[in-house]
Amino acid sequence: MFTISNSNHNFTTILLQDLSNNTTVGIVPSCGATLQSFTVSYNNSTINIIDFYDDAEDFENNVTGKGFKSCKMAPFACRIKDAQYQLNDATYTIEKFKLGSSAIHGLIYDAPFTVINQSADDTQAGVILMHQYLGTDKGYPFHFDCLVSYQLKTNNELTIKTSIVNKHSQPIPVQDGWHPYFTFGGNIDDLLLEFQSAEHVLFDEELIPNGELKAYDEYASLKKIGPTFFDDCFTLNFDTCQPMCVLRDNAQKIQLEIRPDKSYPYLQIYTPPHRESIAIENLSAPPNAFNSGNHLIMLQPGAEASFSTSYIIKALG
Repeated sequence: MFTISNSNHNFTTILLQDLSNNTTVGIVPSCGATLQSFTVSYNNSTINIIDFYDDAEDFENNVTGKGFKSCKMAPFACRIKDAQYQLNDATYTIEKFKLGSSAIHGLIYDAPFTVINQSADDTQAGVILMHQYLGTDKGYPFHFDCLVSYQLKTNNELTIKTSIVNKHSQPIPVQDGWHPYFTFGGNIDDLLLEFQSAEHVLFDEELIPNGELKAYDEYASLKKIGPTFFDDCFTLNFDTCQPMCVLRDNAQKIQLEIRPDKSYPYLQIYTPPHRESIAIENLSAPPNAFNSGNHLIMLQPGAEASFSTSYIIKALG
């Protein structure tokens, strides 16, 4: 049996729970509809695999400094070179947040979302949240609705779906992504990683794709992360079997499986300096898509674009 409840400890949090195994998902609508927790019980203990914020004040003060943990990246993901792009012979400059000269991680990562629907029964618990973006950034003066759906199912499976609806009178550029950081409670160096990559997207010194792709299969099977530093983008090879990515803790005998659908053909991986968690990001297009046009969606007025991925936590024998 599944339930939905609210918690007011540190945040106002929506809790999706599977009572059969005490799996719980926590979502914070007021803080960008962020995923605050994905907690499972195993070996007479519990573990939250999400690197989370302490409270609402921590989110407000440190969401950018802590690397945009769990943030929704829309209407663009990762970087836009020089924070500028052209559309219909006009040049637009993003104002909201820059790292160096690049605009990064979209415009709604800290936006408040409203709950518009929720349901629970014997097979699932789900909630749909919405933010109405009203063109507040001069670099993106177009209106759209962003709907984020979280659905907890049996066997520790969480599906997250994002829908972008164009409320503008003209076509608008759209790219979508997620920015979760995963942890098993220790240093990531001892974890095993696997992802089904076709190519490595090569970057210039500003971490902007230079137009080159390089065949890549270094993590085609489980391999210890060790001291490897990632701040890289990869194309996914959907000709192989799901999951597209696995993160495993052999010592604790637990693993995370990431199963995006084809709306997310790119995977961005980042290892922060503290190395206590790892960002594994599903992307609909590579960084700087607003300029390169690579996998960029030009969404027609009134049209909807949807993106979906699932996370499964498994205890190993």
